[in-house]
Amino acid sequence: MLKRKIEQQFIEWKNTKSHNPLIVKGCRQCGKTFSVIDFANKNYKNMVYVNFFENPSYSTIFDGALNVDDIVMYLTALMGDKIKFEPHNTCLILDEIQECPKARAALKFFKLDGRYDVMCTGSLLGVSGYKEQPVSIPVGYETIITMYPLDFEEFLWANGITSSIVEELKNCISTISQVPEVLHNRMKELLLQYVVVGGMPAVVNEFINTKMINNVQHMQRDIVNGYRDDMIKYASTGDKARIRECFDSIPKQLGKENKKFQYSIIKKKGTASMYAGSLQWIEDAGIINRCYNLSITELPLDGNAIEGIFKVYMADIGLFISMLEDGTGYDILNGSLLGYKGAIYENLVADLLAKNGRKLYYFHKDSGLEVDFVIRLNGKCTLLECKATSGNAKSTKTILNHPEKYHVYHAIKLGNYNVGFANKMLTLPLYMVFLLHDNVLTWNEHI
Repeated sequence: MLKRKIEQQFIEWKNTKSHNPLIVKGCRQCGKTFSVIDFANKNYKNMVYVNFFENPSYSTIFDGALNVDDIVMYLTALMGDKIKFEPHNTCLILDEIQECPKARAALKFFKLDGRYDVMCTGSLLGVSGYKEQPVSIPVGYETIITMYPLDFEEFLWANGITSSIVEELKNCISTISQVPEVLHNRMKELLLQYVVVGGMPAVVNEFINTKMINNVQHMQRDIVNGYRDDMIKYASTGDKARIRECFDSIPKQLGKENKKFQYSIIKKKGTASMYAGSLQWIEDAGIINRCYNLSITELPLDGNAIEGIFKVYMADIGLFISMLEDGTGYDILNGSLLGYKGAIYENLVADLLAKNGRKLYYFHKDSGLEVDFVIRLNGKCTLLECKATSGNAKSTKTILNHPEKYHVYHAIKLGNYNVGFANKMLTLPLYMVFLLHDNVLTWNEHI
């Protein structure tokens, strides 16, 4: 069984006095249902599970007055004596709640009633065109958290890397000391595997159990095709084709030297007015992440982001690799990838940052000055330069050499390096991106 960080969030939610019903949203097949059921089984005497996708008839329970006693009565009538509602010892799970908008409206009444905890999952909550009927969102009566596919640390756990090893890596960052060679090589190997496998739980399990990349790729492509099917099934009629065109253009967008998302790449003479809504649909479904260009390298990053200039990355690196031709995974694992390597490793860093809850930003000027990612670290604007191969990070050096203009004093160069510090830049191996938290590294007069 895969260990997931979201379980700690569930524990904090349950331990919060008078907590709201919980909605766990995220892209399809990222592990929402399994995690919620596993938590309920471990922490409640009774668990009642309702799947609106598999059992559409259950939606009729919520057609009438949204009274908790009536809902409980109808559920027991439909599901029989295999379920039990015991006050303060029962968790009701409403799976795929987007299929029953009225069930979401009922969350307010479960909160006010207070006898039963409710956990919900939703894959396409909020995407335009999903449901025709309006729904009353119970504002103030629900708590929403986002779940992602496995991040790199969770992938490491699945591959036998213990928390003590992760702590050793953190110590190497905080003390600016090199990772022992045997561990360094093992982590580089695992990172390449993560690039190919990604974080979809079923895919990770298949890889752990069989190590068969062909099986992994088939499963990933099934998931991607499922996303395409959702675009046809659930989007508004006029948007269906454009959403798929937008989605299928992502590998080409990242293959350009200038990776800024361009609507004309989707289709000749394509414009924002034609495709902006389609791109938003894909983002709302949790399939992609946007990375916004900054007008200036200053905090707050969100306040300095340029709304209409951005890059687009797949939310899961493994699914991105599966969208490329056969053999790409083999090339990555064997280090024989050529020019497209930069796009892959940029998407990898975007994956590692976004799954740790970071919004994505980069910096590009028409003069040619460009930095792959910009983050807030220890309260400072920090540049991240991603190098698939050794590089001189010219733009980053230019910015660091002119603090009076750019107001930046800190930068990290990521690549096939060990930990070190030179030329005003901290160098880290790519596999350490997931460790970039405020309590790991302290900026001082030396770094």
